[in-house]
Amino acid sequence: MPAFNEEAAVGDVIREVFAKLPGVSVLVVDDGSADATTEVAREAGALVATLPYNLGVGGAMRLGFRYALESGFANVVQVDADGQHDPSGVPGLLAQLGEFDIVMGARFAGEGDYEVRGPRAWAMKVLASMLSRTAKTKLTDTTSGFKASGPRAVRLFAAHYPAEYLGDTIEALVIAARAGLKIAQVPVAMRPRAAGVPSHNFIKSTTYLARAGVALVFAYMRPRSTYRIGASS
Repeated sequence: MPAFNEEAAVGDVIREVFAKLPGVSVLVVDDGSADATTEVAREAGALVATLPYNLGVGGAMRLGFRYALESGFANVVQVDADGQHDPSGVPGLLAQLGEFDIVMGARFAGEGDYEVRGPRAWAMKVLASMLSRTAKTKLTDTTSGFKASGPRAVRLFAAHYPAEYLGDTIEALVIAARAGLKIAQVPVAMRPRAAGVPSHNFIKSTTYLARAGVALVFAYMRPRSTYRIGASS
């Protein structure tokens, strides 16, 4: 659970995870927050890793994958700390891990009424089309942060999870596909942010298309041989 300045929401999210998914372990990676995210998360019962400065979701998730690998966890599920992801959807993701290495919770696959407009919507459609060809499967929500990773993906991402802007979604899928991992999606409904400030304001939304394009170009420029499961970074 990557978290940046989420003191207002993270405690309730953690408690909901424990209530709906009894027996799971929760690691919150506090990504350089300036508020009480770490303290609130610990009070709610989560294990917390605190980064000294903000690395972005990708950097936080790579730390999470490394922790999972070193601690003997076979699977990792990413759940955002802002309350938009319903933990009730996790079993549906995990149910597909026997056949696939990465299972994404897709917002635009027929469930719920989540809607995106403007440049972000255009970018998401272009990305979905291109990444569907790369992954050799239909993907409608390639920037979803609600996903499950199986053992092969955990080993790969512990070494190669990208930290660049949008790399945690776009480039991560390219890396996984080029490493031969099987990717799938299941429909999920997303909820409004429970608290805090959205990470994308209007100005950022208008530059999303260009940044997404740059991220995709860099993802495809990297040599395919770079991504080997179990290789060190």
